[in-house]
Amino acid sequence: MSNNISRIFDFAYHQLENFPQEKCFNFKKNNNWQSISTEKFISEANKVSNSLLALGVQPNDKIAVITDSNNPNWHILDIGILQIGAQNVPLYATLSEKDNEYILNHSDAKYCFVSDDNLYQKVKSVASKTQLQNVFSLDEIHTDYSWSSFLKIGENEDRQSKITALKNAVKPEDLATIIYTSGTTGIPKGVMLSHKNIVFTVFKTAQKIDLKSGANRIISYLPICHIFERSASYYYLYMGFEIYFAESIDKLGDTIQEVKPHYLAVVPRLLEKMFDKIVTKGSNLRGIKKLLFFWALSVGEKYEPYNKNGSFYNFKLNIARKLIFIKWQEALGGNLQFMISGSAPLQQRLIRVFTAAGIAVFEGYGMTESSPGGSVNDLRNNGLKIGTVGKPLEGIEIKIAEDGEILMKGDNIMLGYYKNKEMTNKTIINGYLHTGDIGQIDPEGFLKITDRKKEIFKTSGGKYIAPTALESALKQSRFIEQVMVIGESEKMPAAFIQLNFEFIKEWAERHQHIITDITSDEKLINRVQKEVDFHNQKFGKWEQIKKFEITPDEWSIESGHLTPTMKMKRNVIKEKYKNLYQKIYNS
Repeated sequence: MSNNISRIFDFAYHQLENFPQEKCFNFKKNNNWQSISTEKFISEANKVSNSLLALGVQPNDKIAVITDSNNPNWHILDIGILQIGAQNVPLYATLSEKDNEYILNHSDAKYCFVSDDNLYQKVKSVASKTQLQNVFSLDEIHTDYSWSSFLKIGENEDRQSKITALKNAVKPEDLATIIYTSGTTGIPKGVMLSHKNIVFTVFKTAQKIDLKSGANRIISYLPICHIFERSASYYYLYMGFEIYFAESIDKLGDTIQEVKPHYLAVVPRLLEKMFDKIVTKGSNLRGIKKLLFFWALSVGEKYEPYNKNGSFYNFKLNIARKLIFIKWQEALGGNLQFMISGSAPLQQRLIRVFTAAGIAVFEGYGMTESSPGGSVNDLRNNGLKIGTVGKPLEGIEIKIAEDGEILMKGDNIMLGYYKNKEMTNKTIINGYLHTGDIGQIDPEGFLKITDRKKEIFKTSGGKYIAPTALESALKQSRFIEQVMVIGESEKMPAAFIQLNFEFIKEWAERHQHIITDITSDEKLINRVQKEVDFHNQKFGKWEQIKKFEITPDEWSIESGHLTPTMKMKRNVIKEKYKNLYQKIYNS
């Protein structure tokens, strides 16, 4: 660990002192890229601290931040808050007013910053029921609560000496942020992370990532309130990378083409969508081009690292790379060296295919409560094993409890849950974080996740079902966009399936078939049944999906099916489709 970095804000000052960047942060304005230098970044952060102090903000006060897109002002605000000993409390933009009210109250937030006027109105509607003293915008708009209006609050007095004193007083062990879990079930819990927790994770992860300082371009697009993206952003600062903020996930493909990034952090759902688009383009080819595309795909699906498949396989792979996979690389900017995937289980097939294409995918494991350090795969020193989430990061101990639960210990483990000592004591026992995940450690030291402890259920016949494995297999079908396995205390496992609407449209046109209702179209249901039957073969008879129902709408973050990191909200989905649940089990 660098001697001059022990608190989160030290990353920014490290960059300023060692390799100041002209293009530290880059963002789109009027369809043109604009840049902020490291020097301006620090200067603006000090203005933030000055204004916060003018407002009476004290060390350990909580400042909430809600953004629907990543932008430089979030990072400027973050450093400005942290360096005076206050804490940043980030919230997801997709939360309901009820959840906003709960978190703002529970966190004791004194001020709140939002990215746009819609969020401003949303927060103002509940502000009177909270302790908020004011709400400001991160946007430059013509109002008295705009970003520039906020920065002007501290202009009349120079408080730099006080800022420096407060900064020097912040200890590595001090609380830095409270991150509320996205809440797939129950009430959100406030995870307390210290400066040390996050700094430790950044440095230990950096040891596993084979990137050189400076000159690399990075795209920031995952929600910055998520610890995965947030810790990554501190790593980028430390390394001196140019950070480009995507306008939205929908425009990510365009941003990749423009920026030509060297590295990308991804969540499985995004990688699945990338893959589906590539395969759709391949399906639209004709003749020999189409045959070559799917031949290359079949070669990629058999990929094993470290030349385990032998010289003839490598010969075929080299041909596939020259003829087909080079076009994949170009579609992703041409510079992409590798991607790191976290947040949820990733299909092995995707790891094999992208890595075969020369764009390695390293699956890792962690959670908000571990800052989010845990384990990660790495191509060097035989550190990649497909089907696992890699080996533990240095300084992190991972072991398996008698019931199969993954336990983790290290300087990455949270301080606890805010105002919830009972839950903290249930989650951290003898220094070990009880993750709630079920896994195994193989003889070579690689960790494999088999399921979520809370998601494993029993049928009425007493058989245990691990839904994640079934769901991961079924999602390999091009017909299936999302799937949720159900059946707790029921006689059999079943599933809700959301179809890949884009592919279904193409399939129907190809077969000259008109679909008026995807939930009841007999030909379509029979075709999806074939997909289910094929993937069922990989599982024991008691695990196999016996019935399924097709849901009519798209599962989305906005509609509440998914968390902001695209994990399924199982209880919400089950409630939304309770009529289909009844149809499955009562018919």
